[in-house]
Amino acid sequence: MTLFDHLEELRQRLFVSVLAVGAAIVGCFAFSKELILILEAPVLAQGVRFLQLGPGEFFFTTLKVSGYSGLLLGAPVILYEIIAFVLPGLTMSERRFLAPIVLGSSVLFYAGIVFSHLVLTPAALNFFVNYAEGAVESFWSIDQYFEFVLVLMFSTGLSFQVPVIQLLLGQTGLVSGDQMLSIWRYVVVGAVVAAAVLTPSTDPLTQMLLAGPLLGLYLGGAWMVKLSGR
Repeated sequence: MTLFDHLEELRQRLFVSVLAVGAAIVGCFAFSKELILILEAPVLAQGVRFLQLGPGEFFFTTLKVSGYSGLLLGAPVILYEIIAFVLPGLTMSERRFLAPIVLGSSVLFYAGIVFSHLVLTPAALNFFVNYAEGAVESFWSIDQYFEFVLVLMFSTGLSFQVPVIQLLLGQTGLVSGDQMLSIWRYVVVGAVVAAAVLTPSTDPLTQMLLAGPLLGLYLGGAWMVKLSGR
C-alpha cells in the first residue's frame, strides 16, 4: 500500500470509531436518567439529596455522563480499529504477543471501573456522609458529585494497567522480573502516592483501598514477567 492508501485507511477507521462512539453516546443519552439513578444509588439510601445549583446543570450533567458512558461502550470498537490498522505491519511473533496484551489491558480496565463502582466509590462516599453526620445536612451538587464519581472510576481503570506496562517493559528487555521484585519497598510507597494522586477524595480509606490492589497488580505483573523468563 502507498502512503495515500494508508492515510485513506486511517481516515476510514477514524470515521468508524467516531461513528461508534457517537452512536453509543446518543444511546446512553436516551437512558441518561436511568444511568444517573444507578450512579446515585450508593448514597441515596443514606439520605443524601442532590441539588441543581444553576440553570441547565442537570442537563449538562446528563451530557457528561452520556459522554463518559458512550466512550466506555465505544472503546472496544476503537481498540479493534487500531489493531486492524497496525496488524498487517507486525511479524508473527509480534502478533502473538499483541493478542494477550490487548485482551489483558481491556479486562483490567473494565475490572478497574467495576472495582471503583462496587468498592472505592461507596467507601469514599460513606466516609464523607458519616463524617458530616450530625453537623450538616447532606445536600450535594449534582455536577460535582458526578465529576467525583466519573473521575474516580476512570482513574481507577487506568491505574489497573500496571501489569500491562510491566509486561511491555519485560518483553522489550528494559527491566527484568527480578529487578521489579527487588524494589518492592519503593513500590509500596509509590502505590500510596499514586493512590493519593489518582483519587479525587482526600480520605485515607479510599487511598488505601486503591493502593492495595495497585500493589497486588504490580507484584502479580512482576511475577508474570519473571515466569516468562524475562
